[in-house]
Amino acid sequence: MAFHQPPPTLGNQYDSDVLLQEYLERNLPAELRKRLTPEYRELGELSGGELYRLSLADLDNEPVHTTWDAWGNRVDHVEVTDVWKRAQVICAEHGLVAAGYDSELGPYARLHQHVLNYVVQASLDTYNCPLAMTDGAARTLLDSGNQALIDHALPRLLSRDPSTMWTSGQWMTERIGGSDVAQTETIAKQEGDAWRLYGTKWFTSATTADMALTLARPEGNPPGGRGLAMFYLELRDEEGRLQNLHINRLKDKFGTRKLPTAELTLDGVAAVPVAGLENGVRNITPMLNITRTWNAIAAVIGMRRAVALTRDYATKREAFGAALIDKPLHVDTMADMVAETQGAFLLSFRVVELLGRIESGEASDAEQLVSRLLTPIGKLTTGKQAVAIASEALEAFGGAGYVNDTGLSRLLADAQVLPIWEGTTNVLSLDTLRALKQEGVWHAFVEDTRARLAAAKESGLQASAERGGAALRHADQWLSETLSERDLLEAGARRFAMTLGRVAELALLVDHAQWCLDHGRGERALAAARRFARSRIDLIEDDDFMGESRLLVD
Repeated sequence: MAFHQPPPTLGNQYDSDVLLQEYLERNLPAELRKRLTPEYRELGELSGGELYRLSLADLDNEPVHTTWDAWGNRVDHVEVTDVWKRAQVICAEHGLVAAGYDSELGPYARLHQHVLNYVVQASLDTYNCPLAMTDGAARTLLDSGNQALIDHALPRLLSRDPSTMWTSGQWMTERIGGSDVAQTETIAKQEGDAWRLYGTKWFTSATTADMALTLARPEGNPPGGRGLAMFYLELRDEEGRLQNLHINRLKDKFGTRKLPTAELTLDGVAAVPVAGLENGVRNITPMLNITRTWNAIAAVIGMRRAVALTRDYATKREAFGAALIDKPLHVDTMADMVAETQGAFLLSFRVVELLGRIESGEASDAEQLVSRLLTPIGKLTTGKQAVAIASEALEAFGGAGYVNDTGLSRLLADAQVLPIWEGTTNVLSLDTLRALKQEGVWHAFVEDTRARLAAAKESGLQASAERGGAALRHADQWLSETLSERDLLEAGARRFAMTLGRVAELALLVDHAQWCLDHGRGERALAAARRFARSRIDLIEDDDFMGESRLLVD
């Protein structure tokens, strides 16, 4: 009988995640953990079972855009996949947006919200994208102080009823610029008592959303970011028809193909200024802070899924007389994947913790400063890690990882958007430099990182802590020596930011490993910290390579 390789399978994605359970034991009060665990376990079972099987069965289906109906009426209907329809119900009922605003949870609201997302989203075909935009819109409206819009939209955005919950879009990317939103060409015209928007949005995720926040330039405003205003709009009328808005096409993307991303024409769509008629870039910043946090969590979600599938396959695939899980070289490769994933997890959830403490009013001044730096660093660091781990996972499957109908290639295709969405690595590296202009940010980050490295009491952790400390000292030296050299500072911003991200991850791994040792949780976390410390942490180059860089690219 011919051999057929069994495919990888998944179990309960909560029960099988040792790091998650350690983290929750450490960071959630016992009573709260006891109350919330059944929901985590329920979603973990769905994610590793029914939803995972449904996503594989639905692999070939993608959103379909119907421009016209049979009678020549423009309808611009987007039919989403079965998984997305199921996701809409699950995410509303479990409050995957609303949980972040649960005042009863205080500083733990954000942590709870993102644990929910972490255990289920890998099987929901990137439905976390519209949820990120929805969360960002809710936060932005709250911060705007526009009470009329808050009263109108917030109950819908935070609803747990699938029939009434709204999702939101975030429309900023245009043909003339992605990250450089100051070049926005969309015009806002006041027509009577109403404002109407005219222009094209070149890349809009969550096209099936009910509302959107977008940028436009009111007629007569000056060029640049200050002349932009942030507008609120609703996409459809009471009968579900788009209002002065046309879907030109769905984007033919490399990955996230289940997500209906579109190119839109705004042809006089009615809109409401959210916070005045200028400073739109500044006013929409709260959305970016939220979506960048979701992006970091999405990276960890993808990495965790890649590791889980790779490990299960290693127990089933035999080569050269033994299962892969018994091959020392394969185990060594997988250990690197696990260590990177655990570092990314701890960094991403540190960003989440800080967000929750800030929103609940319980963050110290130092924590607020650390959050300003860790949000861009967390996003850019984990985005790059997610791509590397997905690529390694595909290689671990050999040819099966390279064919589309196993579903494995989607791990890499979907990961590749994470360094791009919500600001590329270079854009966020420059944002890291901007964050350091705020007084106290650098000092707060250094002190927080040093404190975590100093937690290492176990002799087996000392070398790892020292490695992190050396990289941090080098970053401090480089920053002080380069601060006045604008071109050198910008040229090295990426290496500097990535170094900070990896130092932060190492410090968190060391701190967590010591906690595990102190609380009888074994040496698994110790092994992860030691393994991560042996990777490249310090990416900063002291030499001036500006001349060589210019020579190579000219």
